[in-house]
Amino acid sequence: MTETAVPHADPAPGPPAGGPDGRAPKRSYAKLAADESREDYSLRYAPQSYRRWSPTMVASTALGGIAYLADFAIGASIVFTYGFTSGLASILCAATIIFTTGIPIARACAKYGLDMDLITRGAGFGYFGSTLTSLIYASFTFIFFALEGSIMAQAMHEVFGLPLPIGYLVTTLIVIPIVFRGMGALAKVQAWTQPVWLIGLVLPFVILLFNSPGSFGDFTSFGGTEGAGSGFSWIGFGLGTGVALSLIAQIGEQADYLRFMPAKTEANRKRWNLAVLAAGPGWVIIGAAKQLGGALLAFVALEAVGKTHALEPIAPQVEALKPWLGSVALPVAALFVVVSQIKINVTNAYSGSLSWSNFFSRVTHRHPGRVWYIFLNLAIALTLMELNMFAALNKLLGFYSNVGIAWIAAVAADLVINKRVGWSPKYIEFKRAYLYAVNPAGFGAMVIASVVSILAFFGLFGEYAEAFSTFIAAGLSLILCPLIAWATKGRYYLARPNPVNGPDVEFAAGTDLTATHTCTVCETAYELPDIADCPAHSGPICSLCCSLDADCGDVCTKKPTGEPVLMPMPEMRTR
Repeated sequence: MTETAVPHADPAPGPPAGGPDGRAPKRSYAKLAADESREDYSLRYAPQSYRRWSPTMVASTALGGIAYLADFAIGASIVFTYGFTSGLASILCAATIIFTTGIPIARACAKYGLDMDLITRGAGFGYFGSTLTSLIYASFTFIFFALEGSIMAQAMHEVFGLPLPIGYLVTTLIVIPIVFRGMGALAKVQAWTQPVWLIGLVLPFVILLFNSPGSFGDFTSFGGTEGAGSGFSWIGFGLGTGVALSLIAQIGEQADYLRFMPAKTEANRKRWNLAVLAAGPGWVIIGAAKQLGGALLAFVALEAVGKTHALEPIAPQVEALKPWLGSVALPVAALFVVVSQIKINVTNAYSGSLSWSNFFSRVTHRHPGRVWYIFLNLAIALTLMELNMFAALNKLLGFYSNVGIAWIAAVAADLVINKRVGWSPKYIEFKRAYLYAVNPAGFGAMVIASVVSILAFFGLFGEYAEAFSTFIAAGLSLILCPLIAWATKGRYYLARPNPVNGPDVEFAAGTDLTATHTCTVCETAYELPDIADCPAHSGPICSLCCSLDADCGDVCTKKPTGEPVLMPMPEMRTR
């Protein structure tokens, strides 16, 4: 092991010394924030030493989180409104877009051990620019928590006669103990419940195939319940795709698991690639099948239960199971619904806590711990349930998808285009010490695309632009992100060079990424990718202490000469 030579400048003035030895007092974190078994490195790089799960286990856990039945409700709503042909085209088109944009994001999260927020910072948005996307992502988690919770409450109402408002509360409280304990508990829950979920998912279609095989053919000529007709409609296709694209931010929840993927080696390369593909963009293949399957079950149940109940997944499940299970169809269907909704809502609550943590740590420079934000996310979701957001499903999801796709498309454009042509650093820089507050490449592209597409969504540019507003959002974002990066020559990606990560290489040759280095502020050891050099504290600083420092004045990125401000980091070593 030899010392790494790191260029440096004279130390900049730091914060006032407060300790008896003239040093600034050591930062200490609240008990919950310091416990990484619960905290799960919520605002940090996930270190190699913590990624103890196999690629198969990570993929299985991530895919367990897509057990939700919102796909059933969304698919049924699209087909009921726009007819089978337009609905099918909408669902398949949305799945293709989600799969394509999800590939580079999933690979980046798994490779660098970063969640969606940290990837967004370094992929064209900047340190504060990504706070807006944290809110977008947080809203995705509580909107879909509310949607899934409503479905679970409907099942409880059918079985136990539990009033819906009480059911909403129960579905909210039931996930807290699991989410509180972090990734380890989530992995166990997903593994234990997977067999029950798979049986419950497949059984209704098996029964339908044996008892009513003609319903599959009848479904293909279904014209919907709104008079759309069974033929293809461009307006219906555009509007339906917009609703289905509201699920595009699901890649963020997949990323919250993928960041724990072990390092890719020659020995595990094939399993690693397959696991990342399956657990990342691969979720949408199952998702699209569930949307079509949910629409089929709703179609078959339509005459027996009516349109309103056909859109609630519990009723079609019961109707499909009745021929074989008779009087026990209701409790069996309810068990499937409850298991499905617990599997997804622990993921929604977990991902929401990560997103809120990222947002508030930057805005307030405080971090009480990820677990406290679970309660904030669930409180918002519970409010939406009590307001019966399920009744406005299509409009709400159609609006949300305009913003969601503008964000995801900008990140994908940076990873696929900007980094390959050299307008963006080849690695993902997520630490405040090296980033501009706002990068116009990704942030500007997302804002412009969102504003234009939302105006189109509300009919400002005519009927067709309204129907295809999400395509406008995606197209503008994909074009503007590289265009702005090219126009600015990529200057807003790095406020200063990283002394370990170079602009042309991912890590300096031979760098030992698993070696730990002690943060000058909290005096805790972290792996190299989580460490920055800090002129204010005259030494290495971990990414979280850097984020929470409210007194440094960002001197590291504001040297008057514009030259890099690099401090010696004597503990950093290479092989």
